[in-house]
Amino acid sequence: MKHASPPGMEMQRPPPAMLQEGRRSPGQESIDRWLPISSRRNAKWWYSAFHNVTAMVGAGVLSLPYAMSQLGWPVGVTVLVLSWIITLYTLWQMVEMHECVPGKRFDRYHELGQHAFGEKLGLWIVVPQQLVVEVGVNIVYMVTGGKSLKKFHDVVVCGDIDQCETKDDIKLTYFIMIFASCHFVLSQLPSFHSISGVSLAAAVMSLSYSMIAWVASAHKGKSPNVNYGLPATTTPGKVFGFFGALGDVAFAYAGHNVVLEIQATIPSTLERPSKKPMWKGAVVAYAIVAACYFPVSLVGYWAFGNHVDDNVLISLRKPKWLIALANMMVVVHVVGSYQIYAMPVFDMIETVLVMKFRFRPSLTLRLIARSVYVGFTMFVAITIPFFGALLSFFGGFAFAPTTYFLPCIMWLRIYKPKTFSISWFTNWICIVLGVLLMVLSPIGGLRQIILNAKTYHFYG
Repeated sequence: MKHASPPGMEMQRPPPAMLQEGRRSPGQESIDRWLPISSRRNAKWWYSAFHNVTAMVGAGVLSLPYAMSQLGWPVGVTVLVLSWIITLYTLWQMVEMHECVPGKRFDRYHELGQHAFGEKLGLWIVVPQQLVVEVGVNIVYMVTGGKSLKKFHDVVVCGDIDQCETKDDIKLTYFIMIFASCHFVLSQLPSFHSISGVSLAAAVMSLSYSMIAWVASAHKGKSPNVNYGLPATTTPGKVFGFFGALGDVAFAYAGHNVVLEIQATIPSTLERPSKKPMWKGAVVAYAIVAACYFPVSLVGYWAFGNHVDDNVLISLRKPKWLIALANMMVVVHVVGSYQIYAMPVFDMIETVLVMKFRFRPSLTLRLIARSVYVGFTMFVAITIPFFGALLSFFGGFAFAPTTYFLPCIMWLRIYKPKTFSISWFTNWICIVLGVLLMVLSPIGGLRQIILNAKTYHFYG
């Protein structure tokens, strides 16, 4: 069999018995069959497609017109296109590296990091960053789900988002708790395969509300006296707005943290390794990403200019029934996205409990561990509902590495392409751009944290 690998790498044919799991003891194989990531390997290429869409196309797409307003036309379009190209390239790298060692599958991001950097160093490099992304996204989706439920309520019950402020307003806290309640149930689904239906519904919803956002913006047309200049009037305001917009774009493309875990659900044989169906699904997913991101970003900015809200649906407001429907679609989508990002965390938690603390794998263990995690994310979301600003700050250190350049560093260490070759140059360009994004994007989030903290009252 021929394996797609860089020149100079000799790949030997693995024995058939080693192809799926490598050499593992019966006890380890039994635990693998219980853990959520490696329990089932019967997914098809379309599972890869909608899982990746659900992971990638988050509610952050609705903030891309606002990011465009902070960047302007030339820079904004350049950042969006470069991010799409770079993250598609790094996604391809991760798909290829899933089985870069004959007979072994790296089912988890940190396992590939351990292979590239060493057993201990790989864990310290990958796991903290991956947890910041996955736990952070789950908390943000708790907030997003609660806010979208509240917007739906305000439009349907009050008739107008602003009018609810003068009536018997229901606090955001209660909507976050309502949103979290479904996750106490859904989190008990044992594996990636079990949440396929939820993920498919979420993928359809993401495509639907993205289409509503840009079609409604196009139907509304360009606002009177639309202005495409930067909204800030001072140099510091423009700079911080630019940095914050980079963080928004980085957040929008942060789907790589679950790529290997998704690929782990696909069967692999000598004749048809898992990377073939995985890549087919990933290409379809990225085509859908482009169909969502670019129209929403460009049409939303074209329609509203620098007066666009950080959620383009708020800028639209009318027709009310359509805005209410779109917000409910956002709720359904973030329900699925929460589960996609939570599953690798569940896998980590259960692996530590079973392998390190010697708990017996059981439904009781799963019920307690996962419920505690859902409760934790709900508590943080209620406590800090402006966590999106915190994520822009802390997540900048994790989103950029795990998505934009950590795969490139692992590729250089594993495959060792020839110095000054096309592969070598491509990877180093991605690394430099990713490091700049990692350094600059948290600065805008820090400023937003300071501004929000001045007027925020806990549980108010």
